[in-house]
Amino acid sequence: MNQKPILVLTTGGTIDKNYFYALSEYQIVDSGIPALLAEARVALPIRVVELMRKDSLELTDADRALIASAAREAPETQIVVTHGTDTMTETARVLATEVPSKTIVLTGALSPARFAETDAPFNLGMAFATAQVAAPGVWIAMSGQVFDGLKVRKDRAAGKFVAI
Repeated sequence: MNQKPILVLTTGGTIDKNYFYALSEYQIVDSGIPALLAEARVALPIRVVELMRKDSLELTDADRALIASAAREAPETQIVVTHGTDTMTETARVLATEVPSKTIVLTGALSPARFAETDAPFNLGMAFATAQVAAPGVWIAMSGQVFDGLKVRKDRAAGKFVAI
């Protein structure tokens, strides 16, 4: 059976943050996604492209246009985008408009992937599964669920994503 390759576009966000004790702050560092995929022994053909290293609150319209362009121009039709959770739904709206013919799944983490207690590996696994079986469109894989990318919001008080 020929398996379709999956493109992973990394943009930054908490999933790629690390804590620097000397500075007492979090900073986005090189993406830990390739290491997570290797540790999970992903057997699918994958390609990882680091687009940027930004907190999602710092993303601009130009950044979202770059994400959409990379997804649209890629030969892959199944795409996972790692993204900060605060503005993930804004990017989902842009991707739904700009790249309607591909299956795109956004995911991230509420705590950095480098931490022992993180939702990052589970969310990434959900995103990979969704990219393989969902219809073309934009999806968000977070909080143990898969959401229509246009019908979801982050509930900051509850610390999870919820359907709207």
